[in-house]
Amino acid sequence: MTATGRVRAEASAAWRSFTRRRTAVFFTFFFPVILILIFAVLVQTNPGGGGLFSRPSGYYLPGYLAVVVLFTPLSRVGSEVARHREGNRFEKLATTPLSRAEWLLAHTLVNVAIIGIAGLLILVLMALVTGTASLSLGPANLALVAVFVAFAVALFCGLGAVLGGLADSQDGVIAASNAIALPLLFLSETFVTPDLLPEWFRPAVNLSPLAYFARGVRDLTYQPQTKYAFPPAASPFTDWPTQLAVLAVLTLAFFVAGTYAIPRTD
Repeated sequence: MTATGRVRAEASAAWRSFTRRRTAVFFTFFFPVILILIFAVLVQTNPGGGGLFSRPSGYYLPGYLAVVVLFTPLSRVGSEVARHREGNRFEKLATTPLSRAEWLLAHTLVNVAIIGIAGLLILVLMALVTGTASLSLGPANLALVAVFVAFAVALFCGLGAVLGGLADSQDGVIAASNAIALPLLFLSETFVTPDLLPEWFRPAVNLSPLAYFARGVRDLTYQPQTKYAFPPAASPFTDWPTQLAVLAVLTLAFFVAGTYAIPRTD
């Protein structure tokens, strides 16, 4: 069997495993709905005001996408690696031609598909609930957003594999995932704007890989209203090609790290 065939077979098995878990399927796709209803409908935005959600609704689209791009791969891949370790499955996989990189690639492709569907659901809900006045959702822009999503998902799948290889249990993976994901979510130019952070801390935002995802998606989809004047972002390089290039390099690095973190045997 070729490498493509091995990846396809593992990805097919991983997809069937996901769809058999009805609770996981429900909350994976229902969570974005809750997110949009709470923040876009109940909380709403206050353009021109102060504090959180002080910008037009379109500004926060990268934040909504970041939630599923960040949390889902970390928890799913990390838990899958931990589950394989506890069940001695890596020892069995070591006797097959399937390599660690192929295993991780297969599970990454499944996560890209799952989160792609969830991301599309978020885009539709945003358009229906908040309108498209501050959004640019042309076909070319959406295609590039899909590229950003794919790279970010692969990055956090790699990080999830690292956590799964280091943690001693599935509970440990979940705890570590939350400890990493929560600070990243709010300190990566998603929901908390740079002007709300201390000036000395703003350069540290550039250390977050999620920040490059948020900036790139925002550059592609957000149409700021000229009557609102806001301080510049934490980084002067906010154009999407720069963000995509940095994100691609980080994705490769995290994917390689995740590959080596997956144990050959238990």
